[in-house]
Amino acid sequence: MRIYNFSAGPAALPKEVLERASKELVEYGNAGMSVMEMSHRSKSYEDIHKEALSLLRELMNIPDNYKILLLQGGASQQFAMIPMNLSKKGKADFVITGEWATRAYKEASKVLNANIIASSEENKFADIPEVNNISADADYLHICTNNTICGTRFTKIPDTGNIPLVADMSSGILSEVFDVSKFGLIYAGAQKNIGPAGVTVVIIREDLLENEKTNNLPAFLKYKTHSDAGSMYNTPPTYSIYMAKLCFEWLKSKGGVSGIQKINEAKAKILYDFLDNSPLFKGIAAKSHRSLMNIPFTTGDDAKDKEFVKEAAAAGLENLGGHRLVGGLRASIYNAMPTEGVEALINFMKKFENK
Repeated sequence: MRIYNFSAGPAALPKEVLERASKELVEYGNAGMSVMEMSHRSKSYEDIHKEALSLLRELMNIPDNYKILLLQGGASQQFAMIPMNLSKKGKADFVITGEWATRAYKEASKVLNANIIASSEENKFADIPEVNNISADADYLHICTNNTICGTRFTKIPDTGNIPLVADMSSGILSEVFDVSKFGLIYAGAQKNIGPAGVTVVIIREDLLENEKTNNLPAFLKYKTHSDAGSMYNTPPTYSIYMAKLCFEWLKSKGGVSGIQKINEAKAKILYDFLDNSPLFKGIAAKSHRSLMNIPFTTGDDAKDKEFVKEAAAAGLENLGGHRLVGGLRASIYNAMPTEGVEALINFMKKFENK
């Protein structure tokens, strides 16, 4: 029996995708072998690769003057690659809204002058700060659009004018509609809404691919290298890309990003409505900036929280513990989490509350 998996990542995958992948595991089409065994230079894999890129461009309505790169190293490697590749004047602005934005800032600080222009740390990252005073000489402004640990999200994307906006969308990509043209660069690890861990998506405006300071970078750390090679400079994570393609096809069948956004908003609403009226469980994030994907909450008692996690797991509701840095509880309800899973969680919470 499959459980409801509320993990923040690696996250649940659509059952339909897993079933199709299982049928194609030993032999893909007429290739006579698994995708995992294919040469990345073969016609069969080349078709998979191109279709994955085409589907993502369609789903996100990515303009023609943007390149899509399928890389390795996770979003964490991008914390360093971004300042390496985008630095011209040697300065970048950062909005600190949680752990991952902080890590991006710290890594960039090793490469350039990283400047914090707004932070919600004083509020324990429970909200999103106002973004003002963007440096006129900044190479870019970095934000994290959705914060997995504290459960907040940017409900309004900052207007940065001529300053390129860089966004870590690891836990929010494909969950709601974004205007890609407002960003200079978007990056996201796959293991939330794209597919299994192993591939990282970078969407970059062509004019940002290189500058004179990138000439001395190691080839593998240059975006231009991967762009010129069609994300095949080295052997790509072929099976993860294949799985991403299946997830993109599944998402398209659900009405695309706009269709899944409506489902996500409805799922989040029923859980937030319950939390807002519960005498035991309380949400943590400010109502004005609540995430659609990650919903942290607590009973206010550490022992009760741990008891809840244990009993929920026994009832088939897994991975409801909060992040190790903050404790408490958290339900991650990414695209693949069905509404029935959220309803099952609420029903269990009611029983626990009554007990």
